[in-house]
Amino acid sequence: MVRITLPDGSVKEFASAPTAGEVAASIGAGLAKSALGARVSIGGANSELVDLAHRIHSDAQVAIVTAKNRDGTVSPDALYLLRHSCAHIMAEAIQRLYPGVQLVYGPPLETNFYYDMLFPDGRIMSADDFEKVEAEMARIVAENRAFTRYELPIADGMKKLQGEGSKFKLDNAQRAVEAGSTTLSWYATGEPGKNWEDLCRGPHVPATGKVGAFKVLSLASSYWKGDEKLDRMTRVYGTAFTTKDELDAQIRLQEEDKCGDH
Repeated sequence: MVRITLPDGSVKEFASAPTAGEVAASIGAGLAKSALGARVSIGGANSELVDLAHRIHSDAQVAIVTAKNRDGTVSPDALYLLRHSCAHIMAEAIQRLYPGVQLVYGPPLETNFYYDMLFPDGRIMSADDFEKVEAEMARIVAENRAFTRYELPIADGMKKLQGEGSKFKLDNAQRAVEAGSTTLSWYATGEPGKNWEDLCRGPHVPATGKVGAFKVLSLASSYWKGDEKLDRMTRVYGTAFTTKDELDAQIRLQEEDKCGDH
């Protein structure tokens, strides 16, 4: 029996370990439909932001993450999930448009996200390409493919990455192992082995269609591991929100800030 304590103090009991999504569904169909992720705390420990597919094996405190908090404010957790997921969507779109691009890493930030990439020799991306990247992203969002997590044992995961030939992903995996990971995880936007995927520990929204509004913002140069002696990357910045109104408001704010700087 697994006991799940909700933010209002009520308790849900499950005969076997539920997923966060099953906890949401037990509360109501409307919540299950709007849920983007969950915060889970076990034994009073610091809460962890997780996917809806995350399975909860012990008694825990669980708060379901939706786009808005109860007071109507935008949820920071929702924005984190959206931006992390949109970084994958943008990376997939760019790899569709620029075959041979190697991915390094793509974290969400407080107001946006970025993905560092290594473009093949002779291929470049400019601001003139943002519109076609966004169009490709829109197609991926419209396909509403699930973010599907799968894990491999360290040895199998390293063998997979060696076969793919990306020194960047091998380095990311090695650092994860050194930090204590006992498996390596990937997220496919759709079906593993069939659709696009990326080495990633997550979490993500349930499906690409949950990303309501997005924009490619800018380009910058960066270096692998921040070392100018190593590979020079293209850093592609973007942002994502649950609605276009929220996105438009953020863009206006950024434009006003730029005007103020001048």
